[in-house]
Amino acid sequence: MSQAAVKFYATGKRKNAIARVWMNPGAGQVSVNGRPLNEYFPLETLRTQTEQPLKLTASHGKFDFYILVGGGGISGQAGAIRHGISKALQQYDQAFRAPLKKAGLLTRDSREKERKKYGQKGARARFQYSKR
Repeated sequence: MSQAAVKFYATGKRKNAIARVWMNPGAGQVSVNGRPLNEYFPLETLRTQTEQPLKLTASHGKFDFYILVGGGGISGQAGAIRHGISKALQQYDQAFRAPLKKAGLLTRDSREKERKKYGQKGARARFQYSKR
């Protein structure tokens, strides 16, 4: 099989973050925007979130990931990477679909920040009302 045939690509999204994930069989190296995963995400919770699909499918250390992520904040980017890795794993093996779907990792989290409304302090918060 040629090198291009064993590469898998998927896009993951969360809030305003978009992650482009390239996956190929390897030693388990994860590169995010040219930096190692533990350097890009200093918080353990965010690293755990990105590795959740790998632990669920027992494929930790079997694939190398090259990830380009942009937009949003650090938490949204971690969610986008998790979504992208899940979709790439599903492309690799359809047997992974059932556990990933059951855990809700293949569904795009469509929750977005609600816009601020005019005449109000925020999206839902009103200015303080004084009766007298």
